[in-house]
Amino acid sequence: MISKDDLLTSEFLKQFRDSKDFNSFLEELYVRGTERMLEAELDQHLGYEKHAAEGRNSGNSRNGKTSKKLKSKYGEVEIEVPRDRASTFEPVLVPKRRGLAEGIEELVISLYAKGMSTRDIEEQLRELYGFNLSESAVSAITHKVSEDILEWQQRPLEPLYCIVWMDGMVFKVRHNGKVINKTIYLAVGLNQQGKKELLGMWLSESESAAFWVSVLTDIRARGTEDILITCTDNLNGFAQGIKSVFPQAATQVCVVHQIRNSCRYVVWKDKKAFASDMKAIYNAPTREMALVELERFEQVWGSKYPYAIKSWRANWQELTVFFDFPLEIRSIIYTTNLIENINGKIRKYTKSKGAFPDDNSVKKAVFLALREITKKWTQPQRNWGIILNQFVTLFPDRCKF
Repeated sequence: MISKDDLLTSEFLKQFRDSKDFNSFLEELYVRGTERMLEAELDQHLGYEKHAAEGRNSGNSRNGKTSKKLKSKYGEVEIEVPRDRASTFEPVLVPKRRGLAEGIEELVISLYAKGMSTRDIEEQLRELYGFNLSESAVSAITHKVSEDILEWQQRPLEPLYCIVWMDGMVFKVRHNGKVINKTIYLAVGLNQQGKKELLGMWLSESESAAFWVSVLTDIRARGTEDILITCTDNLNGFAQGIKSVFPQAATQVCVVHQIRNSCRYVVWKDKKAFASDMKAIYNAPTREMALVELERFEQVWGSKYPYAIKSWRANWQELTVFFDFPLEIRSIIYTTNLIENINGKIRKYTKSKGAFPDDNSVKKAVFLALREITKKWTQPQRNWGIILNQFVTLFPDRCKF
């Protein structure tokens, strides 16, 4: 790489008459560098480089340029922004109606959200765009995310949620020179408009019913007065903790968690038959029929795997709450698959991180991943009109829509 000293030789500087002439050169370099970065963005958007043969039949192509004025450290400058024929190109570097600085910040935060380290981002900007942004500058930009997290975590919530799914996921974090496990707690609500809403994100050293009580207390303090149904894993004491904060909430324990826990004690050659017989329990049309299937299940497997049967009986009340509801509601409280799906997507964004250097870094990474994931949460739950009527019928005194 050419150093600054190599560039600023006496021969190089002789071409400038004075400092004004030199600043004019820097301004031109700034403009040309920015335009080059925009061209690179358009290459990526179209999927081919300028003049490349594969672009002839791509269905979209370049369509000239438009002028845009930007405020920079050199004053107001004018750049040429490339266009595409389909008008689908939205530059990240210089967003429409916003300036370059905002565009750079959005680009950095977007790359950070997708799991890149500050060093990786600095190298990416330099290699792809020829744009030098130090690691410290990248860190300063991503630090602003911490302010967004605080504001988001303190925002008011709706007074009623029809359903709230809760689960925790574990990350490795450095603490006092050691790498330890810490848990991010997530709560997702189904609001009165039938849309999913992320209620919050909390960090603790391990998942426990006691900490979940503090999470629920925070949700209540932010304005939520009632939850109709909660969906959780079968963490010991979780259901009782929910009742202590939201006493009227019905708590459904995740059947998928129960199946996994039951199968842990089953040898491989028995698992297929064991799982098939167990399926008859939770696929039964009524709670009474499910109990009959559990009795039958115990007759077949009870002597060989008594703990699995004991686990079903110990959690029976919370496992069978879904039988109290119509089929449309059953299908969305049956498991915590919704929040587990979110967890899987978070892992996709954060898998390259390894051990996080501190609590703040894991919260930033998960928050940005969640921001990407929830962008698609724009539509209400399927058949929401039918489901809403069912909730109003079942809970006439609590549903004040």
